[in-house]
Amino acid sequence: MNGFLPVCKQDLIDRGIEQLDFICITGDAYVDHPSFGVAIISRVIEAIGYTVGVIAQPDWKSARDFTKLGKPKYAFMVTSGNVDSMVAHYTSAKKRRSDDAYSPGNIAGKRPDRAVTVYTKKCKELFPDVPVIIGGLEASLRRFAHYDYWDDGVRPSILLESGADMLSYGMGENQTIQICNRLAAGEDIAAMTDIRGTCYLTEPKNTPLGAVQCPDYELVKTDKKSYAKACRIQFDEVDEVRGRMVIQRHGSRMLVQNPPMPALTTEEFDWVYELPYQRAYHPMYEAQGGVPSIKEVEFSIIHNRGCFGNCNFCSIALHQGRKISVRSMDSVVREAEMLTKKPGFKGYIHDVGGPTANFRRNSCDKQEKAGLCKGKKCLAPTPCPALKADHSEYVELLRRLRTIPGIKKVFIRSGIRYDYLMEDPDDTFLKELIAYHVSGQLKVAPEHCSNNVLDKMGKPHIEVYEAFAKRFYDLTKSIGKEQYLVPYLMSSHPGSTLRDAVELSLFLKKNHMHPEQVQDFYPTPGTIATCMFYTGLDPYTMEEVYVPRTPRDKAEQRALLQYFKPENADIVRRALVKCGRRDLIGYGKDCMVPPAPQAPENGFKNRGAASGNNRRSGKKGPIRSVGKNGPHRKKKK
Repeated sequence: MNGFLPVCKQDLIDRGIEQLDFICITGDAYVDHPSFGVAIISRVIEAIGYTVGVIAQPDWKSARDFTKLGKPKYAFMVTSGNVDSMVAHYTSAKKRRSDDAYSPGNIAGKRPDRAVTVYTKKCKELFPDVPVIIGGLEASLRRFAHYDYWDDGVRPSILLESGADMLSYGMGENQTIQICNRLAAGEDIAAMTDIRGTCYLTEPKNTPLGAVQCPDYELVKTDKKSYAKACRIQFDEVDEVRGRMVIQRHGSRMLVQNPPMPALTTEEFDWVYELPYQRAYHPMYEAQGGVPSIKEVEFSIIHNRGCFGNCNFCSIALHQGRKISVRSMDSVVREAEMLTKKPGFKGYIHDVGGPTANFRRNSCDKQEKAGLCKGKKCLAPTPCPALKADHSEYVELLRRLRTIPGIKKVFIRSGIRYDYLMEDPDDTFLKELIAYHVSGQLKVAPEHCSNNVLDKMGKPHIEVYEAFAKRFYDLTKSIGKEQYLVPYLMSSHPGSTLRDAVELSLFLKKNHMHPEQVQDFYPTPGTIATCMFYTGLDPYTMEEVYVPRTPRDKAEQRALLQYFKPENADIVRRALVKCGRRDLIGYGKDCMVPPAPQAPENGFKNRGAASGNNRRSGKKGPIRSVGKNGPHRKKKK
């Protein structure tokens, strides 16, 4: 008998379990590691005294997998896994993905589209009297009526669509504890209307008093201004201190969102992350090559949650919240010591991070009692005067980890907020980051260089990145190291015009940056930017926002960020002509692409540059390459 939770009938027999209390169903393969939501929730249920099993990636076309563990005594807990199932299946161009790192063998197709809804309906079909609680990212970010990029329309709350009894939003541990204990005490799931961090449906006449109301589903699916107003309400109230109950009518039903569950205390956080995880994928996947997603986290440590950075294209604010919660340094050290004893550990901690690695305190002192400011950002476009940037505790934690016997290096690979770092009057963290914690390359996310676009992203202006980059390279050089910044960049974000994309390509050229990959904006549920994409409005100002929507618009902006690739030359020329920048087409040092090849003459087929006919120079001979000084030719032998 292994240390994993039951996954089949034989596991129940081996453990002497006649009926499980709870069954967790997930769209991911079963990986018992605290980077996987279902692993945390199932271990929490076990730790408070209940039996729990896991059904991973069930075949939704039959009853076999859904019934293999029998009928749970109290409830099913359903999640799509660590990723929204539609994002797991489709690229930003809506093309089907060929792989899935959360599935055995990296093979796609192991879960259905809209997995939470499909799994829930199957549970209700087979066990109509058993409560179903949905949670995880897909459920959490679709809890209200929401724009669905793949439908290109507004869908109702996933709670209504799936037929589940309750939705747990956010990280879920404390909601789960309350739900489990109250079900075990005999309480009806329909009576549990007071649990923070949950949503439920009720008749409109039973709507509780004191709630703030979003425009109805019927209205937001046809009126974009109403949708934008609803989006703002949902974001304004997702604060554990000042957040109010939010309601939204769906026809004859009222969706009720209770205020957020408070973030875990440090003691609770330590307890959750020190439960007896196997920290591996289940052995049943070994023959299929294992589950690739474990490789990124197997020797990494999570020390925090939440992010007050609150970028408009990010869903963390609506899911984890903006308040920072942290594990104690002792707990993190204990995990690191445990990792040194694991098979395969080679002395390297790959990451000590979280949503934003260098946050270990709230952005200001008033948040504990007043919550985070409504409608404002702590860091953008400029840092709030009340911001307190302090890395001293993080520095101490990293120093302790570096001294553990068996650890050679401790890297930081999850994102850091360089704008927050630059606000710290003490540069000790920056110096030690560069000296000890960069594995040759440090990933940072300026995302764009146009301040107009950065404002729509909720990011700091590009001057902050430039100041950070200069400081990074100066310090790197001063200690004799060769290390580089790897900037994340995004094309086609709402607000980004073709001229903004040209500005970004010129910034890249000036800084000798040749990004091999460019991320197209992806309108996923639960972000301010997705609201902008759908409505063409900024929900906080109600001003119109330009949105590059068509495949052609997106292709042009993406190609401009990779102007240096020969296969992009035609589309880059077209984009430059379109926005009046013909001056950037040519062979000069400031030009981005050469002129288009000449049209064929006298009816002969154009053989391109190798034809020996170059009308620009009037010379003959095959062109080898085009460099900064123009065409270069082979010498005649």
